[in-house]
Amino acid sequence: MKLEWLEAFIAFAEHLNFTRAARDLHVSQPALHVQIARLGEALDAPLYRRQGRALVLTAQGVETLRIAREMRERAAELRDVVRTGSSAQPVVLAAGEGAYLYLLGDAISAFTARGGAPLRLITRDADGTVAAVASGEAHVGVAGLSGPPAGVDAERLADVPLVVAMPVRHPLARRRRIKLRDLEGARLIVPPQGRPLRSILAGALLSAGVRWEVAVEATGWPLMLHFVQLGVGLALVNACCALPRGVIARPVPELPSAHYWLLRRRRGGAGDELARVIRARVRWR
Repeated sequence: MKLEWLEAFIAFAEHLNFTRAARDLHVSQPALHVQIARLGEALDAPLYRRQGRALVLTAQGVETLRIAREMRERAAELRDVVRTGSSAQPVVLAAGEGAYLYLLGDAISAFTARGGAPLRLITRDADGTVAAVASGEAHVGVAGLSGPPAGVDAERLADVPLVVAMPVRHPLARRRRIKLRDLEGARLIVPPQGRPLRSILAGALLSAGVRWEVAVEATGWPLMLHFVQLGVGLALVNACCALPRGVIARPVPELPSAHYWLLRRRRGGAGDELARVIRARVRWR
């Protein structure tokens, strides 16, 4: 096995397109095909497959990508240490917009203030965060998931209840908590079809026999809360969300909490210190 084959595979896996990967590597497309084929033969495993018109990595391919990225990182770390006495390789954190805005701010500030390894942030949805950690693109991830995903080291980080956000003058604002039947006939600001929260909400209201209508479909807590502030409708959001002026929130005990998971490639790696800071600084339990 040659290291250049691993570098070639990283480029291919990041594009899943031989033409673009070959262009990035400044090699011909046939030469890149040969390198990837020889790597697969050396590992005695299929690294990618065709799915319709697209190419996707196999499970062996994802694992190969993770290890190849780690080997590249260690080589860069060795170069830094020999040249300067310390490593300048960043620790990469993957998370969604909501986690960055409402859960991770204190942890990010605390880690950055320590002056150790530089921190690089990438924004991904929950599935993308899991994929980023599993493939070695990120060292650490934080994602809202129903359970621990396969292929990464996962630990429960926070359980955040759902609340109904509403204008302060809404009739339900006088109540300390909201029951599902209180939402009868409500106009709700909801995520698009297929999103987990939409499915949870629709299923719970259907089971309770509650009629409701979609006021607007919106992606992301800030936009949903903005629409609440404008009086468009009510929204179910995580209790950790910062509420805009004129909006209050009430708990809905009948709905499940959102479970956030702390994800790592593995314990004992470059993300350990960041994971420790996140665990200590995230307040929701």
